[in-house]
Amino acid sequence: MTVLAARLAAPAPGWTTRADAVVVGSGVAGLTAALELRTRVRKVALVTKGPLSSGSTPWAQGGIAAALAPEDSPAAHLADTLAAGAGLCDPRAVEVLVTEGPERVRELVDRGARFDLADDGAVALTREGGHHADRIVHAGGDATGAEVSRALVAQIEAVRADPGIEVIEHGLVIDVLTAAPGPDGAPGPACGVTLHVIGEGTRDGVGAVLAPAVVLATGGIGQVFRSSTNPAVATGDGIAAALRAGARVGDMEFVQFHPTVLWLGEGVRGQLTLVSEAVRGEGAVLLDTEGERFMPEVHPLAELAPRDVVAQAIVARARETGSDHVWLDARHLGDDFLRGRFPTIHERLLEHGIDLTTDLVPVAPAQHYHSGGVVTDLDGRSSLEGLYAVGEVACTGVHGANRLASNSLLEGLVFGHRAAHAVAGRVTAGELEAREPVERPGPAGLVAAAARSRIQHLASAGPGPVRDAAGLSAAAVGLAGVPTDAHESPRILAEPQAAEWETTNVHQVATVLTAAALAREESRGGHLRTDFPAPSEQWRHRIEHHLDPAGALVRTDVPLPTHREPAR
Repeated sequence: MTVLAARLAAPAPGWTTRADAVVVGSGVAGLTAALELRTRVRKVALVTKGPLSSGSTPWAQGGIAAALAPEDSPAAHLADTLAAGAGLCDPRAVEVLVTEGPERVRELVDRGARFDLADDGAVALTREGGHHADRIVHAGGDATGAEVSRALVAQIEAVRADPGIEVIEHGLVIDVLTAAPGPDGAPGPACGVTLHVIGEGTRDGVGAVLAPAVVLATGGIGQVFRSSTNPAVATGDGIAAALRAGARVGDMEFVQFHPTVLWLGEGVRGQLTLVSEAVRGEGAVLLDTEGERFMPEVHPLAELAPRDVVAQAIVARARETGSDHVWLDARHLGDDFLRGRFPTIHERLLEHGIDLTTDLVPVAPAQHYHSGGVVTDLDGRSSLEGLYAVGEVACTGVHGANRLASNSLLEGLVFGHRAAHAVAGRVTAGELEAREPVERPGPAGLVAAAARSRIQHLASAGPGPVRDAAGLSAAAVGLAGVPTDAHESPRILAEPQAAEWETTNVHQVATVLTAAALAREESRGGHLRTDFPAPSEQWRHRIEHHLDPAGALVRTDVPLPTHREPAR
């Protein structure tokens, strides 16, 4: 039986602030939610782990998918999303995404985002993998996320002096606070967060933001793995905090490994250089190390097949050729076009001595996006009263087993907006009330920062791009053997501080991810099991996990809706 701590070891809060809602994270989802809440509740607090412009959103190269072209439609976008999700999407959530998406993109333009334009002055649209239409809005060629972040941060900065919003930068959230438990012993409603202001922060030490609504927008889990396209702050904080608070998490096994990440050798660690799907969308092709193109024989869309298909094809072809990578060939697209359309990628590759216009680019799959997270309804509401989740940290049902390219920024816009309106409505109606937190029972967890590389090795070898029962079981045993109280009698291995809190989150996320991957005995979307290479109808459901009052990890298999409902 797997048992996880229900809280992190940390000092008692030395300061407290109060709000009607607290938003954790400053990516597209968090900034959207905070901006919408600012005019709808008396006070919203926005907590971000770094500066406002940090997180994963600025790194998004490709764009935002939305049915904006006259020849396109939400129905067509929905069909492509469902196909990429490999049978595990919630059709109701996808309906919301594709129906409300175009309006959210137009609102983003109204908020100052400057997207690339076509010759006729309309927003330029391109195509990426899994899409059957040109529907990808982009900015700066390949710097869409950076432009989206710039526009939304500017909106926050413009109202920063407003008493209706409090911005706390460099704030690492430690735990979601919960009120008194119910008769079953499960944690009570969410009622705020504890956090530690790091380094440059204006407050020292651990504090608390008390609020009747907590909106998690903390991004992904990239640092669970040895190599990822995610920034260093992506340590799974929101998922782990929600799990400890008693919320359900789901689809944890579905990890998207981006097919085309710059390959610089086995020993490279940290955030890797992504070569956007948009490069293939503009006509670049994949070649094996013998110079042969291989994707047309794999899928009708060839290089534009869904990401899981392309990633798995690359792994298979590399094995066949005895290599550890394949080549991305964009040379035929021309110097002027590549420099103009992909200036950021071109510059980053040049830093490694590779010229996109004249050289083959070595690429291989690396962790990129997590399709699972905190299970929510269509308004971002989790299974724990008062706790909401939006963006990559959430499991809305939009992505299913595999995210369709460029649906992530759109999801952040759509569900950040919906969650904010839902929270505001419930706070105004008195349905969400301020409560006082109580300490959750049981020992507090703390994993030494020195264990992170060991955890990452176990996660990469177990629930990595290619999985089997032996590897997953070994990872589960290894993760269970990591000391989680940071004590090794008579020595203290760690003290409560940022690196240890993050490493504890990484460990808890890796543990649940491994359990879910071991449970799902099939291959589907971003989950590839060599011992169960085909999908199976008996696994066409969501695997969810939560902690019981004793901290034991409990699995539940949940049927998915088979119908859609109109977007509200």
